[in-house]
Amino acid sequence: MKSAALRISPPLLALGLALSPLADAAEDPAVAQLTQRLVAIQANPDASELAAYERLQAQQAIAALANAKRRDVDQARYLADRRVEIAETSVRAALAKREVSQLERTRSDLLIEASRRDAQRARQESERLRVQAQIQAEESERLRQAAEQEALARQDAETALTSVAGKQTARLSAAQQNAAKLAREEAELVSGSKLPGSKFDSRGEVFTFAGDAFASGKGALSGGAKGQAKALAEYLNIGKKGRVRIEAYDAAAGVGQQRAEALRDALVGAGVSASRLQVSGKKAAATKARSAEVIIAP
Repeated sequence: MKSAALRISPPLLALGLALSPLADAAEDPAVAQLTQRLVAIQANPDASELAAYERLQAQQAIAALANAKRRDVDQARYLADRRVEIAETSVRAALAKREVSQLERTRSDLLIEASRRDAQRARQESERLRVQAQIQAEESERLRQAAEQEALARQDAETALTSVAGKQTARLSAAQQNAAKLAREEAELVSGSKLPGSKFDSRGEVFTFAGDAFASGKGALSGGAKGQAKALAEYLNIGKKGRVRIEAYDAAAGVGQQRAEALRDALVGAGVSASRLQVSGKKAAATKARSAEVIIAP
């Protein structure tokens, strides 16, 4: 029945409102009061189309009150008052429901907008982090390449320095050997004797007197060794300015020291400063290849 009433057209409502003249003519002032309450609902533009069925029932109840016989007035007044109250309550409920719906739509719109903003912020943050990661990766790659280039440059520099140092060392060694060769030749020419055999090792330039430089068990130089000592003295005086250590060998106690001193005296006698010479006798057997060594410090 209510669903049928909800299909009531506006003309039917207007017909109900047309009952208001009856209310004006009625003796019961409640008719005018109830009619005014119903008209107030109709005058509200927000509520003019709400609770149509309840308002129609209220209009009909007011019309029935206006036309009620004296014995039915109380019951008709009560029914009309309840119908109007129901219409008012229905309108308020409909308005509240409409407002709730509007608030729900507003809330949904706000949630959607907030979700959009959150998504936008998330995208922006993701993009920022991506760009930051890309910048860090590019910086790491740049630093890696710079480190590689620096390492290669250092390696090239070290190689070049090693090559230069090697070449310089080789040239210096060749120059020293050439100078020593020329000095030996000059010393041999001036002294008229041959120098003893020599070599370069960690101690410096070492001249070795053979086993026949001294008589067996004796500390005096042989004739040939004296000539070698004279040539060595010339060599030392020509260009060798370093300190000189003389080491002589023999298994007999004290003989090695005697041989070292004899060799020193021969060098001093040929013009070498005694302050440059240091002697050391070694208690060790002399061999055919070695009875004494003269070591010129680098």
